[in-house]
Amino acid sequence: MNSTLIKNAQILVDENSFLKRDLLIEKGKISAIGDGLSNKTDFIVDAKGALLLPGLIDVHVHFREPGFPEKETIASGSKAAARGGFTTVFAMPNLNPVVDNVEVFKQVQALNQQDGIIKIKQYAAISTGLTANKIDNIPALSALGAIAFTNDGKGVQTADTMYQAMRAAKAAGKILVAHVEDNSLIHGGVINAGLTAEALGFPGATKLSETSQLARDLMIAKTTGAHYHVAHVSAAESVELIRIAKEHQINVTAEVSPHHLLLDDSMITNDNSLMKMNPPLRSPRDRAALLAGLLDGTIDIVATDHAPHTKEEKAQSILTAPNGVTGIETSFQLLYTHLVKPGIMSLRQLLKAMNRRPADIFSLKDVAREISVGEVADLALFDIQHLHEIKANEFASKASNSPFIGWKVYGQTERTWVNGQQVYAKGDEK
Repeated sequence: MNSTLIKNAQILVDENSFLKRDLLIEKGKISAIGDGLSNKTDFIVDAKGALLLPGLIDVHVHFREPGFPEKETIASGSKAAARGGFTTVFAMPNLNPVVDNVEVFKQVQALNQQDGIIKIKQYAAISTGLTANKIDNIPALSALGAIAFTNDGKGVQTADTMYQAMRAAKAAGKILVAHVEDNSLIHGGVINAGLTAEALGFPGATKLSETSQLARDLMIAKTTGAHYHVAHVSAAESVELIRIAKEHQINVTAEVSPHHLLLDDSMITNDNSLMKMNPPLRSPRDRAALLAGLLDGTIDIVATDHAPHTKEEKAQSILTAPNGVTGIETSFQLLYTHLVKPGIMSLRQLLKAMNRRPADIFSLKDVAREISVGEVADLALFDIQHLHEIKANEFASKASNSPFIGWKVYGQTERTWVNGQQVYAKGDEK
């Protein structure tokens, strides 16, 4: 295994302050940190004052393989993740075939290990085909290494299915991750129900679809004692429900996406499917509540919900285009620029939401939680002084369906290491 000496890196020491240090990587771990290190190594990297962070962790990505390689592959998705500074991701099971049985899980896990250049943890589905009421073999899938269980993309429609799933997840010591959406309350909506939908003439999706199912699930979590994790929270009322549940010691955690923190439905001014995702962008009031929830700890994690689609799919009208936007290559940069630099949150708070809390909540053993001797050398080097424009033709992902094309951000990823091995350097995009 190669050794690397990183010179002149800025290391975070408190909320927003840094110290310039050298760092030595040996046998996949950080072996020394100090000034003027000069050990003989295979590689020497001059960080030139760039910020060195523990690798980011994304608990919500769609890498589309097997089934939809025209959108993304494990190889392209993991390369995009590395370009974004992510060293560990959790891959969703809504593939073709769905990851809902032992045989498919083994197949996808083998592909992840074969083609991924970062650490990929694989979700398994809660129920057969994501929509049936038959619970999957949660004990067997847990034994094979399923990181958690989710029907992401689909809400669990019947209360008893969720009840049985939570009981099984609790018995297996696994987290149940919920896409909360009551299909009977969608009413054909394609963007948030509100003033924008009315002005543009698009059918609106009410928040009640999310909040009513969330309220149901929180009561089931209270009854079963299961660890219940809420994916991509979008509504102010959902934040309040989660806050109350935590106050009542219900075992619930939650995530929010960068696009729900930075965008809202008032920014949809025309038929633009790059602004279409599920859950939809809500109102400015909802966006403010999501940020407040992240800042006060009600929301634990920032997760990208990286959802690549082809250009042809996203060239359609918002009425017919598929839901989802990419995000894994731009999330840290966007949030650093729009939340940390203006002083809305500290860099330590952002790092907690994108590294420490995901690692702790999902009990990850093979990741770096901080820059210290003995930690796994999962690292990302960011130039937080460099202002650059987000450009579609620079993505490592096969897809470019991002609503942030043209935005200018700080925090370009310079290099990424996994277990001490460099997996990305600026310029490796294609």
